[in-house]
Amino acid sequence: MNKNYDIIVIGSGLGGLVSALILAKEGLKVCVLEKNNQYGGNLQTFSRDKLIFDTGVHYLGGLSKGQNLHHFFSYLEIIDDLELQKMDEDGYDKITFGDDEIEYPHAQGYENFVEQLSKYFPDEKENLENYCEEIQRVCNYFPRYNVVGQNNYNEEILHLNTKRFIESITSDQKLQAVLLGSNFLYAGDSENIPFYVHALTVNSYIQSAYKCVKGGSQISKLLIRKLREYGAEVHKHSEVSEMVFNENNVLVSVKTVQGKEYFAKQFISNIEIRSAIKLIGEKHLKKSFLNRIDSWKPVSSCFSMYLVLKPNSLLNFNHNIYYFSSEEMVWNAFKYKKENWPETYMLSSTQSKNQPEFAESLTAISYMNFDEVQEWEQSINTIAEVQDRGRKYEEFKSEKAAKMIRALEEKIPDLRRFIKNIYTSSPLSYRDYIGSFEGNMYGYMKNSENPLKTMVSPRTKIDNLYLTGQSVNMHGILGCTIGAFNTCAEILGKELIDERLTKVLNQTNEN
Repeated sequence: MNKNYDIIVIGSGLGGLVSALILAKEGLKVCVLEKNNQYGGNLQTFSRDKLIFDTGVHYLGGLSKGQNLHHFFSYLEIIDDLELQKMDEDGYDKITFGDDEIEYPHAQGYENFVEQLSKYFPDEKENLENYCEEIQRVCNYFPRYNVVGQNNYNEEILHLNTKRFIESITSDQKLQAVLLGSNFLYAGDSENIPFYVHALTVNSYIQSAYKCVKGGSQISKLLIRKLREYGAEVHKHSEVSEMVFNENNVLVSVKTVQGKEYFAKQFISNIEIRSAIKLIGEKHLKKSFLNRIDSWKPVSSCFSMYLVLKPNSLLNFNHNIYYFSSEEMVWNAFKYKKENWPETYMLSSTQSKNQPEFAESLTAISYMNFDEVQEWEQSINTIAEVQDRGRKYEEFKSEKAAKMIRALEEKIPDLRRFIKNIYTSSPLSYRDYIGSFEGNMYGYMKNSENPLKTMVSPRTKIDNLYLTGQSVNMHGILGCTIGAFNTCAEILGKELIDERLTKVLNQTNEN
């Protein structure tokens, strides 16, 4: 039996779920189709040894009262149900280099950020204050960063280059490296990337930094619960295999691998943009658009190691550690030599429920190019579609895990004595579960020389098809949330979205 909807959303990543909920709240009949066993894209978690591990969301920024993500999540009616743990206020991130034993803190709150780093760089206080002012200035120019207002991108801001900007703030090379130390959050390219990417990423965490107590999947679970409250349908194991156009070239329905057909007036694609193009069919799109997308280079993928720890063996730490083999490595952290891997990593811990002073698990992530796993690229291995990649692949992952443990033991001596079990994921895992091209973490590489090249309007040349998600403009929790509101503004009108969000701002101010 065919069903008709106002809106069909293809893919249930954060951008798709937020878009669906905004539209469902306006009374539209919405249906979300997800191919995987689990909703949420990068919000997905998995369980090993009865512990929960995050695949993509390790911490969130801008969630304190009065801050932008708090406003957006308030409108979506999920903020009060999120279980959050505030990270160390004096150092939610700690940056460390090679043999330097100092861990340089990124602290919460602008004054505190300056104060904590000034302890290590006493002559740089004014430069640090300028840095904080400038990242706020750049963020304020960004559409919807402050929830309402600022309609268009500022061309001058888009062309600011991260490397040139950081060098203009301070000539102290160590401090430059420290300020860039969390650039794993935008795939470690600080030479070419526009400064706005750095500013948007870092600013939210300086405002406030939290961990999701039960993993990032609680965000998708809350959004789905709300969607169902508003009458939306959400289906997993529903992989869209075809977009159907009528004789007037109007998109009328989508068909799934499972043989069902769903009709709608409008459609939102929340899947990887190259996958969306395959579904649309090249004949429906301009050659210039196809060439532009084809020229995009994906950001790096990664290798992740998840360690289940023996009880009461390692003290918990409520911050992330970013390690680089040298200060110079920071600028192009994603470019590594295979023989020296891992030259950089991010390390986080999860607090034990029973013994809070101890950690129950660790997650370590480092860059990995897709070509390292290319020989297994024909295999797909998910809960929905299981394929064994073979002994050689398992040996490859074990070898990488051993190298990662050796690197971590320079920071945590005798770490291997504390380990109960080791689990790993490669770029293939990210490709198969998240659907990202070559397993990339955050979409496509941006360049300050040509920032508009990788920016795509949420409105496509097909009248009733819209785009959202991390391969459209900004990545991350905040980026994808803002992107979803911008997508819905194209459908519902910017005035209506602004009106709804202004109401949320006014309620917060009254409280």
